Amino acid sequence: MVPLSDVLTRIHKALDRIRPALELDGGDVALLGYDETEGRVRVQLTGACAGCHASTTTMSVGVERVLKQLVPEVRVVEAS
Repeated sequence: MVPLSDVLTRIHKALDRIRPALELDGGDVALLGYDETEGRVRVQLTGACAGCHASTTTMSVGVERVLKQLVPEVRVVEAS
């Protein structure tokens, strides 16, 4: 099993790759938690992204896709 600290480091790095695109629109993303047992990541879109009509697309096409691609342990991405 991969150490939890390694998985969290890779999650943060993946979010850092997404962050510049969100910042261009005045938004950001925050990691709220990671459940190792379920492979579930909880994130929150902030700033302009929080109430944006495209936030669902941003989550599925941007955040979720990149996290799952870069961190295979991530199976579920949940927005709060």
